[in-house]
Parts: sequence; structure tokens; C-alpha cells
Amino acid sequence: MRIDKKISAMTINEMLVVIIVSTIVIGMAFSVLRMVQKHMWSIQKHISANTTTVRLEQSLWVDFNRYNSISYDAAESILVFKSEIDSVTYKFIEESVIKARDTFKLDVKSKHPFFNGNAITSGAIDAIKLYIGKPEREKSLFIYKRKAANQFMK
Repeated sequence: MRIDKKISAMTINEMLVVIIVSTIVIGMAFSVLRMVQKHMWSIQKHISANTTTVRLEQSLWVDFNRYNSISYDAAESILVFKSEIDSVTYKFIEESVIKARDTFKLDVKSKHPFFNGNAITSGAIDAIKLYIGKPEREKSLFIYKRKAANQFMK
């Protein structure tokens, strides 16, 4: 006498359905992962640009208030800070601002130097306004020198 025992298993049709559903779920997961990666790259790029802008602004603030003499040469696109012992130069080129060993990767669209509240083209300055970035996301920086009372006395 022979007794047949059934082995519980999945049919080939059930296996195909599981494979197809698994493939769809995995494909959707990879699509979502790719979208998240794109957003992370754009966030990282935006943060990097903002960090560079803040670093340039801080560097200019420190130098504007540290040095006695500040001048701007529009022909060479150079900002020069001088004191009795030291000097620092900022060179504005196409998509960068170079200061000694620092390079700020920013696209400075325009520079507007000021002296005693009046816009000038070149010479001694006490403030500068920089426009950075593309027109739709343009940022402006306004950096000025704090004057002591003795500078107003003649």
C-alpha cells in the first residue's frame, strides 16, 4: 500500500507573480532613491554656494575694519587693503575672488565701490556693494568700514 503525501509548495504561477511584484517594488524603490539623490545634490550645491558667500563676506568685513587704507582699481578689478605693516589684495576674476591663498568660487556680477556715501569708479573707498550669482537668485553684499570719531575731525 502506497500513501502519497502532498508536499506544500508554491506553483509556478504563484512564483511568477511574486517575482513580478518584487521587480515592481524594487524598481519603484530605485526611482525614489534617485529622486532623493538629486535633491540631496541640489541642497549640497546650494549650501556650498551660501557657505562660500558667507566666508567672503566675513573675510571682507574683517579686512575692511582691520586696515587703514582701502582702495579699488576698476581697470584691474583689484581691491587693496593696506596698513603700516601689512597689505591684502582681492582680485576679482571671471567666476572667482582670489585673496592670497584663498579662492572664493563665486560669480561676482558687479562691484559698486563707495567713498563717503558717494559711488565712485576707482580710488580710496570705505564701502563696496557686490552682486553675486545668477539674476534669478542674485545676492548682494554690502560691506563698509566703521569709522572712528577722529576720522570726522579735521
